[in-house]
Amino acid sequence: MPPTPEPAGAGQLADLVTLTLEEARRRGATQCEADASVSRGLSVSVRLGEVDTVEYQRDRGLAVTVYFGKRKGSASTADLSSAAVLETVGKACAIARYTAEDAYAGLIEPEALARDIPDLDLDHPWELPPERAIELARSCEAAGLAVDTRLANSEGASVGTQRYAGMYGNSLGFLAGYSSTSHSLSCSLIAEQGEDMQRDHWYSVARDPADLEDAVVVGRLAGERALARLGARRLSTRKAPVAFAPDMARGLIGHFIGAIRGTSQYRKASFLLGAAGSQVFPAFLQMHERPHILKALASSPFDQEGAATHDRELVRDGVLDGYVLGSYSARRLGLKTTGNAGGIHNLIVSASDGGLAAGQFLARLGTGLLVTELMGQGVNGVTGDYSRGASGFWVEHGAIQYPVHEVTIAGNLKRMYLDIAALGADMDVRGAIRAPSILVSEMTIAGE
Repeated sequence: MPPTPEPAGAGQLADLVTLTLEEARRRGATQCEADASVSRGLSVSVRLGEVDTVEYQRDRGLAVTVYFGKRKGSASTADLSSAAVLETVGKACAIARYTAEDAYAGLIEPEALARDIPDLDLDHPWELPPERAIELARSCEAAGLAVDTRLANSEGASVGTQRYAGMYGNSLGFLAGYSSTSHSLSCSLIAEQGEDMQRDHWYSVARDPADLEDAVVVGRLAGERALARLGARRLSTRKAPVAFAPDMARGLIGHFIGAIRGTSQYRKASFLLGAAGSQVFPAFLQMHERPHILKALASSPFDQEGAATHDRELVRDGVLDGYVLGSYSARRLGLKTTGNAGGIHNLIVSASDGGLAAGQFLARLGTGLLVTELMGQGVNGVTGDYSRGASGFWVEHGAIQYPVHEVTIAGNLKRMYLDIAALGADMDVRGAIRAPSILVSEMTIAGE
C-alpha cells in the first residue's frame, strides 16, 4: 500500500490553508476559516475464503467558510491546485454576499482557541500489503467457521486501514493540524440448524494495529455469538427489566448526547430541553469527557473550530452539568463553546462503585431481557419516545435461559434514564462513547 502523507505533507497542507485565508482576506472577508485534509486507505473483504473486494481509497479536500460581517458563505473542493483554491474562495465569497445576516455567525472567541497542541499518539501507520490483508481476513473467517459445523455460511470478514492528515486555520491566527490512523478487523457469520438461521458478528478497531484483537479471536467470537442465537424464540407482550449490552448501551447514551447538543436546545427540539442542572440519571451514574486519552478513537487536541478540548464532568451524580456546544449554538443559548464542534470526545459512562461484574449484573437483572442487537430507528428526539426492534437473551434468576428475537422494546428515554438500575464493569472502548452494560428497571416488551 502506498504510504499516506508524512509530516512533510502537513507543511503542504499548512501552505494550502494559508493561501486560502490570504485570498479570502484579499477579497474583503472580515473573517475566514479553512480546513484541508488528505487520506488514504485500503480495505479488503473475503467471503467463504474467496476474495470479495480489494479497495484503495484516496481522498483530499478543502473546505472554506468566509464571513462578510454577519453574512456567511461556504464552499469546498477536492482539487487542491492553487487555481482551484482561488476559485473555491471566490465562490464562498459570492455566496456570502447573497445570504441573509445572522447575528450569531462568526468564528469562535479568540480566548477559546487551543494554545498548546498535545501529541495524543494517534498516528500509527500500518504498512499492510493487500496480500497480507487478504490472509488476515481469511484466517479470521476460517477461525470462526471452525468453531462448529453449524457455521456453514458467512457474510464475510474484512480488514481495513486508513491514515488521515488534516490542517485547520482561521483569520484569528490559528493554524494547526495532526495525523491519525484507524485500523479495523471484522467478521460476520451465519449459523444454521434445520430451518433456523441466525447471524452475528464481532469486530475490533484501534489507532495502532498492535492493539487490534487477534484475527483468530475475532473470528471465534463471531462464530460463538452466531451459535448462541440458534433456537431463538419470541416473547409474549409484557413489562420487564431490560439490559443493554455495552455496544447497544453506546447507542442509548448517544440519544442522550443528541438531546443535549446545542442545536437541539436552541431549536427547542429536545426531550431534555433546559435540563442543565437537573437530575437526569440516578445518583450513582457519572459521565466524564476525556479528549486527551492517548491512542483513543475520539481523542483530539482541538475541535473543528480550533477550540481547545479539555476534560469535563458532563454528568455528576446523575445531574447534567451542561450542554454539548460549538460556538454558534453557544451564542444562540447565551453560553460559551464547550469545544464540541464536530462531536463528543471520549465520553466515559461509569458507576460510582465501578460497576458490576458479569455474574453480578445478570443477578441484578434477575428475570428480564438482555439486548444484544437493535433494529430500526424508532426514536423521537423531541418527545423521547423510544421503540425499536430487538433481539438478545431471556434471563431468569440471573441465568441466561434462551435466545430471543422478533420483539420490540419501548419506553420513554427521559424515564428510562432515571430508571437505570445498574451499570456493568464491561466497558466497550470501540467508539466515541465508552459505555458498559446498562440495566433499565422496566420497559415494555412487545411480542406475540
